Amino acid sequence: MREIVILIPDVDKEQNVEIDVRINGRKKTMKYRVELLRWEGNDMENRVTTLKHTIDDYDKDWELVEIGAPSEKEIPIVFRKNIQEVQTEEN
Repeated sequence: MREIVILIPDVDKEQNVEIDVRINGRKKTMKYRVELLRWEGNDMENRVTTLKHTIDDYDKDWELVEIGAPSEKEIPIVFRKNIQEVQTEEN
């Protein structure tokens, strides 16, 4: 799948994002979810294990798209839901 980058405001909490796009005249809704995984402690191995479990246990209707840059307290994780066709329209 080709990608288009769309900037959204910085997140200080989880966000749900819906984007309507037209591809060859067909409207589709793209759904994204930004989750902030909060760290517990400074142990890098613990952080990696926590991140891995979060991704492995996440709702299977959502796919991992991106793992953001971590801060000292959290890391953003972006998931995308399956593309849903909303309607078909002619140009």
